[in-house]
Amino acid sequence: MKLWQKDIAVKQEVEQFTVGKDRELDMLLAPFDVLGSLAHTRMLESINLLSAEDLEAIQQELKNIYREIEKGEFSIQPEVEDVHSQVELLLTQRIGEAGKKIHSGRSRNDQVLLDLKLFIRSEIKNTVVSVNLLFEQLIALSEAHKDKLLPGYTHLQIAMPSSFGLWFGAYAESLVDDLLMLQAAYKIANKNPLGSAAGYGSSFPLNRQMTTDLLGFEALNYNVVYAQMGRGKTERNVSSALASVATTVGKLAMDATLYMNQNFGFISLPDELTTGSSIMPHKKNPDVFEIIRAKCNKLQALPTEIAFIIGNLPSGYHRDLQLVKESFLPAFAELQSCLNMMTYMLQNVQVKDNILQDEKYLYLFSVDAVNNQVLAGVPFREAYKNVGSAIAEGTFTAPEKVTHTHEGSIGNLGNDQIQSMMEQVISGFQFEAVDLALSKLLA
Repeated sequence: MKLWQKDIAVKQEVEQFTVGKDRELDMLLAPFDVLGSLAHTRMLESINLLSAEDLEAIQQELKNIYREIEKGEFSIQPEVEDVHSQVELLLTQRIGEAGKKIHSGRSRNDQVLLDLKLFIRSEIKNTVVSVNLLFEQLIALSEAHKDKLLPGYTHLQIAMPSSFGLWFGAYAESLVDDLLMLQAAYKIANKNPLGSAAGYGSSFPLNRQMTTDLLGFEALNYNVVYAQMGRGKTERNVSSALASVATTVGKLAMDATLYMNQNFGFISLPDELTTGSSIMPHKKNPDVFEIIRAKCNKLQALPTEIAFIIGNLPSGYHRDLQLVKESFLPAFAELQSCLNMMTYMLQNVQVKDNILQDEKYLYLFSVDAVNNQVLAGVPFREAYKNVGSAIAEGTFTAPEKVTHTHEGSIGNLGNDQIQSMMEQVISGFQFEAVDLALSKLLA
């Protein structure tokens, strides 16, 4: 079954090439297609395109289908082109002629776009949950190890004293900014395209505000041409936000891989969380961190891939957009797997004590020595020369302790403030409003 099928059969080769992975990917969109139809048919009844009796039958059966999807009992039959066709076919088989009426006032174009936006909203919420779990783990580690010093590097040369508190806390705060980008992408996605039809609206007197409210959207995509232009653009914006999260997680994975190296030896993992070598019996490889790093690099390439697919398309719908789904839809699960695995690894990470007692880290304290002289009244440039001369002559002695107290430094991490920022960002998504609207729709 195809929603566009007439009397002429399409060649099998053409169908196979154009459908591609749509059936497989559409299973991810199935619950959202039903949600869209629940809202759309209620709107159709309000403008007298469905009778109350037909609406009742349609709503009840759509909710049955939704429950089948949740239980894993729904599938797209081989002869059916996509999820939209499958849902309409099931309705028609189960309740008769009323099932044939649900497509009035919409096109597959705005139906797909709606499904994508509902999917994006849901997956962003899941991603935020995973990001927050990693954030909480990082904050906990930062607090637990805040007094353990760690070499800081510039140019991969030892530079100044850092701490595990700073290191873990830095990645926690980075995630706050990443969620700000994700929140912006969420707001772009949280606009209702339904009613734009093929991209030019409908001659039916559709009540687009009604479906906006029923589906918990923050606003409409008002201009019907722009609603369709938003396909591809929305995915690119969201993928850029996902890439921002991936950048943070990938960099953390790179640090962890480096710090597990025997030449650094700052952290370690239990043996059961590492892998071995086929010929070197001593090896304990950080494969999980390396796979996370690679997956995150791949996610960072996604916005560019989407930009190349959509970059030279004029306004209106084009089949090129189907290819965006193949890379975009699985990206959420890929990122969430990296987030969840990184959280799990950090729950088991082992931090080394007394790292800076090694003589090779002596010069990490040169800036502290300069600053101590400045505090005693020596001009900075003279203090810099004094310490430089002591290093050159081999007479440099490190300060007995590190006394960094300003906001965000070793002795004043600011984790409470970072935690407060994260809570504020998460509350800004206002997921509760969407959850309430959808629960009413399914009631």
